[in-house]
Amino acid sequence: MSGTIVHLHKHTDPPADASAVTTLTVVPDPPAIPPVPLWVRSGRAIRAAVTHDTTKATARAIARHSLYVAGGARIVARRAWDGRTAARYERMLRAAEAAGNFEAAAEWEERGQRFRDARHRRRMDLLHSPLDAAKGAAVCAAMGIGGLVLLGVAMAVATKDPTDVVTPLMAVVKFINLMITIVRVVWGPLISIGPFLALLALWSVGAHQQAAPQWTLPAHVRSGEGEPITPSIVVKALRDLGVPALRKAIQEMGDAGASMLSPIVIAGCGVEVDVTLPSGVSTVEVQNRRRKLAENLSRHEHEVFITIPTAARTVRLWVADSGALDEPIGPSSLATDDTLTADYAKGRAPWGQDLRGDAATLSLYQRHLLITGLSNQGKTAALRALALWLALDKSVQFLMGDLKGAGDWAMFEGMATTLIQGPTDEHVIQVTEMVESAVEEMNRRLTAPPGTQFPPLIVLVDEAQVAFMCPVKDEDKRPYGGSKSDSRYFMAVRKIHNQGRAVNVLMWQGTQDPTDQNLPKLVREGAHTRASLALGTESQARMALGDKAVDGGAAPNLLRPGLDKGTVVVASDGIAIPAGQASITVRTHYISTDDAKVIAERAKALRDGVTTLHAVERGEERDPIADIASVIGDAPRLRTQDVLKRLSALNADAYGDWSPGDLTRVLDGTGAEPYKSDGRMVVSRDHITRALANRDTDGSASDA
Repeated sequence: MSGTIVHLHKHTDPPADASAVTTLTVVPDPPAIPPVPLWVRSGRAIRAAVTHDTTKATARAIARHSLYVAGGARIVARRAWDGRTAARYERMLRAAEAAGNFEAAAEWEERGQRFRDARHRRRMDLLHSPLDAAKGAAVCAAMGIGGLVLLGVAMAVATKDPTDVVTPLMAVVKFINLMITIVRVVWGPLISIGPFLALLALWSVGAHQQAAPQWTLPAHVRSGEGEPITPSIVVKALRDLGVPALRKAIQEMGDAGASMLSPIVIAGCGVEVDVTLPSGVSTVEVQNRRRKLAENLSRHEHEVFITIPTAARTVRLWVADSGALDEPIGPSSLATDDTLTADYAKGRAPWGQDLRGDAATLSLYQRHLLITGLSNQGKTAALRALALWLALDKSVQFLMGDLKGAGDWAMFEGMATTLIQGPTDEHVIQVTEMVESAVEEMNRRLTAPPGTQFPPLIVLVDEAQVAFMCPVKDEDKRPYGGSKSDSRYFMAVRKIHNQGRAVNVLMWQGTQDPTDQNLPKLVREGAHTRASLALGTESQARMALGDKAVDGGAAPNLLRPGLDKGTVVVASDGIAIPAGQASITVRTHYISTDDAKVIAERAKALRDGVTTLHAVERGEERDPIADIASVIGDAPRLRTQDVLKRLSALNADAYGDWSPGDLTRVLDGTGAEPYKSDGRMVVSRDHITRALANRDTDGSASDA
């Protein structure tokens, strides 16, 4: 039974008349596991040792310090070659030619020629130097020996000992002998350690210049994160950008590629440098490689901004300190300064900081405003910060529509004349009528006597895309949304854009994820100040800011959704933009809802008190066709212009801003449309009467 496990079981449960039974169970041994061969275990141990982090780090260190010596030798040889030849001047000459600076090229050529002339004179002098040196040595020796003899004579006369004549000469001989002895003692060790000192010097030069491949460098050096931006780093980044013409030009320039660069200056939390590109290289080629350029500079894409200054063939690079853009910029002065007030005409709203770290302030005087971006990027907070500042000017009036209805604008209760909050179609109808009431106010102001001063009226609609996308139509079959000439919201906004600025009636809109459907082209282009948070595509960036800004370097589509919340790219003449640029990037201050409520209370304290309406009061319902019939009277027909005048006199509120198109729209499909008679558009009394009769009959039949 060897190799088995035996279990004995005694059964006592069978029937009483059976005796107890003992069962023997034999369990086989588990299969034997063969031992791991020694060579396998040794191989695993060797592989573990080779792939260990300590082994890798040691190998990199050995390779790094060895290559430092080779790199140092190369650098020293290059310096020696530059010092003995005109190679430096040749590189400078090629760099100036590549940059198109022929005046500098001529100057470097002249300097190189002067260097060659001086070198030639030195070499010619070397032909005569041995003879001149021998003559000089003989003269010096004769004068030296003569002087020593004269000194000995003087000593002999003084001591009356003739042997003192040679005492100075013998002292010199003994000194020379001592020096020879010292050299004999030192020379051997010096010969032995001399090569090691030379290698140490080369290693020092190579280590200082990091003259070793990237894979051998330590991790913190290899990553380059946080590495200061120097001219050589910028030139290398441009050289490796993947633009053949640029790479070839820089290679011809050699180290003098830095001549393309302006001085690198500190600009806020980063540095700024202008790069004059060689002939044949377009600024667009550099702009389109922003990510690669950032990586070549050891930065993330969002830490490098490329703009186009006024100088031709030049790009301006702003490179942030590593991680600086992820740091908060601090609170708004609206939340920290209880004494702060606003001035609509002359003041500027404190909005945030630009990339240089300077305060970014925005003038809102007579400027329509549009701010857009993806959802949940801080659009409402950025727009609300401007409204809160302007609320501190008690002369400013507000009509507000929040088509999200989440309470983000609730603090304007008691400050806004109208405040509509909600996302439904009924709220869109109310907001549309609110904007139309602003149009009526604008028309009233436009017809006022010249010189009349009007308080600023801000018509603000947040989540305006809800209004543009609304499918509801009114009783005249006119859609509230859309972007056609019969769209009520679209046309009301266009009217304010066209004439509101002259009488301080301004349209502010916030919208998200812009498209041609939810943000029509004419509305986009009607805004004087256009700002955008993070967007998804370049086409959306062009919708938000316009082609000029995007072609000039504006790239809200390259902002990081979720990480760059509150960062806006602004195109406006109301904010200080560096010369030659079409836009500026601003990191806006975040004002929380609680802080916004506190600021709103301060603004309310400056005012006399406002009763806020949450719906637009509708006027008396009019029957346009019946009113047209009444103003025609007994005349068989009436010119459309006369019909409009009589309707306006009948009810200015309802018909004061009617145009011939409005009249045609109302009568379209009734059989009483205006027609031409004797070259003029007229409306027939009989047609109007028949249209009324048919409508009443149809209505009775339908009611029945």
